[in-house]
Amino acid sequence: MVEEEAKSLPMELSEKGGVENNGFVQNEAFDDKETDTSSREEMPKPCTVDVDPVAEEEAVLKPYAGMPKEVLLKFSSQARYRVTREILFWLIIAAAAALVCATIAIIALSPKCLDWWQAGPIYQIYPRSFKDSNMDGNGDLKGIQEKLDHVTYLNIKTIWITSFFKSPLKDLGYGAEDFYAVDPIFGSMSDFENLISAIHDRGLKVIMDLIPNHTSDKHRWFQLSRNRTGKYTDYYIWQDCMEDAGAVVPPNNWVSVFGNSSWQFDDVRKQCYFHQFGKEQPDLNFRSPDVQQEIHDIIKFWLNKGIDGFSFSTLKFLLEATHLRDEPQVNKSQNGETITAYSQLYHDYTTTQVGMHDIVRSFRQTMNEFSREPGRYRFMGSGDDEKEDIEATMMYYGTTFIQEADFPLNFNLMNMKNLSGNSIFEAVDLWMKNMPVGKWPNWAAGSPNAARISSRIGKEYVNVMNMLLLTLPGTPVTYYGEEIGMENSASENVSEEHVNSDPVVTFPEKSPMQWDGKANAGFTEGNSSWLPVNSNYESVNVEIQRSWSNSTLNLYRELTRLRNDELPMNRGWMCYIWSDSNVFVYVRELDGLDRTFMMVLNFGQESTIDLKAIVPNLPSEAVIRLSTNFSNAGKTVSTELIKTEVGEGLVLEYKTAKPVHTMKAFQGKCFVAEKACYSMALNLLYMNC
Repeated sequence: MVEEEAKSLPMELSEKGGVENNGFVQNEAFDDKETDTSSREEMPKPCTVDVDPVAEEEAVLKPYAGMPKEVLLKFSSQARYRVTREILFWLIIAAAAALVCATIAIIALSPKCLDWWQAGPIYQIYPRSFKDSNMDGNGDLKGIQEKLDHVTYLNIKTIWITSFFKSPLKDLGYGAEDFYAVDPIFGSMSDFENLISAIHDRGLKVIMDLIPNHTSDKHRWFQLSRNRTGKYTDYYIWQDCMEDAGAVVPPNNWVSVFGNSSWQFDDVRKQCYFHQFGKEQPDLNFRSPDVQQEIHDIIKFWLNKGIDGFSFSTLKFLLEATHLRDEPQVNKSQNGETITAYSQLYHDYTTTQVGMHDIVRSFRQTMNEFSREPGRYRFMGSGDDEKEDIEATMMYYGTTFIQEADFPLNFNLMNMKNLSGNSIFEAVDLWMKNMPVGKWPNWAAGSPNAARISSRIGKEYVNVMNMLLLTLPGTPVTYYGEEIGMENSASENVSEEHVNSDPVVTFPEKSPMQWDGKANAGFTEGNSSWLPVNSNYESVNVEIQRSWSNSTLNLYRELTRLRNDELPMNRGWMCYIWSDSNVFVYVRELDGLDRTFMMVLNFGQESTIDLKAIVPNLPSEAVIRLSTNFSNAGKTVSTELIKTEVGEGLVLEYKTAKPVHTMKAFQGKCFVAEKACYSMALNLLYMNC
C-alpha cells in the first residue's frame, strides 16, 4: 500500500505542475549499467512538494541569459520588446540607405580623376645621349635605369623614351630595321624588360616612340618586296619610272621632306619606290590591309612588354593620293624642273589624305584593348607638326564619340618667330581657343628636333619658360637637360667620327646629358662620347645645381611640387589677365577655393605693371609663392606696382571671394579642362557647381 502510494506521487506531482530536478547526470549510460532494481529500492524515497501553478508561471516567465527558443518567443511578442526591435531595425535600414545614397551621390557628383598622363610632366629622353653604362660612348637603356633617381627627384611620373628600335641609325633610329628588336647600341631586350620593371617599381609610367610611316631599306619587308615575294610585293609604294637619256624620270613632281624627288629607282625591282623622308626610308603602303595588320601586331607586342603608351609620329604621311598627280606649286611662275625644296609645293596629295584618320582610330582601338584593366590606361599621343594649320592638328583629338590621340603634341612654343609677352600669349591662345571642348592641352618648349631653349631664346629666359610650362593647364613635356638649362653644343666640334658613320651632320640639341663636373660630364666613363659634351658642363650640371638653392634645377623641382600640391594648378581655370611686349599675366583658380595663383612672366625687358587697375577686385597685396629669383619667395608685393626684371617670373598667391573667371570683363578669356569644384566644408571635389 505504501509502495503504491509512493509510486503515485511523481505522477500526481507532474499533473499538478511540479518540477522534478534530477540534478546533473554525468553519464547516463554508466548509471544504467551500474544501478539495478534492488539498488533502486534501497535509494531514499523522493520527496514531493506542492507548487502553486501561478507562482511557477511567474518564476518561469522571466528572461534570463541562455533561455531556450520557446521561452524567447514568449517575450519577443511583448510590445516593449517588439517596438524596440522594430525601431532598431528601421534605423539600421535608414542608415544603410542613407549611406548607399551618399555613396551614389558622391560618385555621381565627383569629377573624373586625372589620369596618369594628365597628372604631371612628361620627361622626354633621347637614349643615346642620356647615360652610357658600358663605356662605349653611347647612352643606353641600362644608363636610363641608373638615373631613375633623377626623374623621381624632379617629381616626374612619366618618362618618354624616343626610338630605340634596331636601325642602321642613318636617321638617328627613325627608320626601323626591326620593330621587334632593341638596337644593340642601346642594349638588349632583357635590358629593356629590366628597365620597364624598374620604372614600374617606382610608380612611374613609360611611353615610347613609334613611327609607322616608313621602315629602313634594310628591313626584311623591303628586301622581300623588292624581290616581289608573296604578300610583301605591295608592302611599299612602287611605280614604273621613265628613262630619258639614261636618267630616271620620276612619276611626278613630289618632293621629300629632306629635298629632291621623293622617288628612288631600285636596281633589283627595276621600279621606283616612294619615300617621304630619306631614300633609306621607304614609305609603307598603308592601303594594304596586311601592312596595317603588321603595325597593329607591333603595337600589341610592345604593350604586352609593359609599355604604358605610344607617341606616334609622321601620321599625316600614312597615305598618298593614288592618282599620282603633280602637287601644285607655291610659285606658279617657277620652272617646275627647278623645284627641289619641300617648301616649294603645296602637299595636297601626300599628306592628310582621306582615310588617314580611320587608320589612326584603328591604332586607338587596338590600344584600348589593353586599357580595360583598372589603372592600366594606355596613352596615345601624335607628333605631327602641322605648323600653320591648327585645325588639322586638332583633328588628331578625334571627335566627341570617336577617340584618337589623347593629345597631339603642341609645338606652338617652339614655332615662335620672336620672343615677347605678346608672342607667348598668342602661342598659348592659339591652342586653347582651337582645342575641342573637353580635351586636354599640352605644352613643350624643347625636343630632339629643335634648338634648346637657352640657345633658341636666350639663357636669361630658361627659368621663366620652365615656369610657363609648369603653370599652364595641361601636360608639360620637358626635354632632357632643360631642367638644368643645357645649351646646344658647338656645331663646329661635331665631325663624322663622333656620329659613328652617320652622315656628316650636326646634332647640337642632342649633346650628352651633363651629370657632373668630371670628364665627359659624367655621361660616360669611356674615353669619348658619341657627340662632344658642351664645354660649359663644369658649371651647368645636375650635381652642382642640386647644391645651389637658386639653381634652374631646384626652381624646376619647386614648380613641379607646386603643381602637384595645389588643386588650381592641376585642373583649375586659366584666365588671361594681360599681355604686352614684355609680360604675359594669367591666373589659375578653382571654383569653391578662395586661393588664387597669378603668374607674371617677363619675356622682354624690365617692366612695371599695375594689376589692380586691370582686375578691380584684386587684393591690394599678394605673396610671392615662387620666383625665378629665390630670394624673393615669401615677400609681399603691392598689386598696383608689380616690377619684373628681364626673364623674371613670379607666382603670386592671394585670397579672393570673386574669382576672375566669374567676372564679366574676362568672359571669353578663361578656359578650363576637366572642370571641378571644391567644397571646403567636405574637403572634396565635385561637379555641377
